Amino acid sequence: MSVKSQLPIAAEAIREKGWLGAHRFLILRRASQVFFLLLFLLGPWFGLWWVKGNLAGSLTFDILPLTDPFVLLQSFLAGHWPAATALTGAAIVAAVYALIGGRVYCSWVCPINPVTDAAHWLHNKLDLQKGWQPKRGTRYWVFAAVLLVSALTGTIAWEFVNPVTLLHRGLVFGFGFAWVAVVAVFLFDLVVSRRGWCAHVCPVGTFYGLLGEASVLRVSAARRADCDDCLDCFAVCPEPHVITPALRGSDGSTPLILSGDCTNCGRCIDVCAPAVFEFAHRFDSRPTPARRERNRVEVPVS
Repeated sequence: MSVKSQLPIAAEAIREKGWLGAHRFLILRRASQVFFLLLFLLGPWFGLWWVKGNLAGSLTFDILPLTDPFVLLQSFLAGHWPAATALTGAAIVAAVYALIGGRVYCSWVCPINPVTDAAHWLHNKLDLQKGWQPKRGTRYWVFAAVLLVSALTGTIAWEFVNPVTLLHRGLVFGFGFAWVAVVAVFLFDLVVSRRGWCAHVCPVGTFYGLLGEASVLRVSAARRADCDDCLDCFAVCPEPHVITPALRGSDGSTPLILSGDCTNCGRCIDVCAPAVFEFAHRFDSRPTPARRERNRVEVPVS
């Protein structure tokens, strides 16, 4: 194992870019998550009803409807034909996430993401064991189960237990069962399954991952030949298995991360001292030399 691999995560990047440069996208993500959450709280908290509703469905300035397509899909299966505004809102949201990557919702919008990130940080700080890791297909079984329950019960089933919706209710109406759900997600990721909720369970993330499979916005290991094997990108990535094909591909392979599991969070860009990663688009066909082989420790991804 190299000396570099023994350094704290992002230590090299901080030295090369400064602390802000090595946390740029993390800071932007937190600002984005707070911004979207506050938009929905301006009405109940301050009487400024610029946005009415929540992330499941909203109306901005009484003009722009936005609907979660996953909620709309459950509504269809439950036998409820939505209003035209709901259809329009779902089409707008689906088009945006199909363009920029469905799981951008998970890393840049979802208010549960800071909760699971905090659990992961504490998990590492306490040096806890990895814990139980569900099979990668578990998320699809949960997704299918939610749709089946909606069809059988005639309800939008996930909204009864959705931590995002419950968190919003808790912030509006005060402490109650909503906070139990949020704490449960935190504890699940802390002591049961490292990064388990977002990576292996949440059906919303599964839906948006499928939606963003063909998205245009991508992360690219454009300078993979400069990789110094520090492994920091694997350490910070919420879905580390997406990195390997792009970073460790041959000269003829694409450096683009094409998996729909990628959340486009930008942390790999932040923590990489040699600036291997960058945001690009799926049509980027610049010639990219393969990564130079070095003695390294392979990282199991899950």
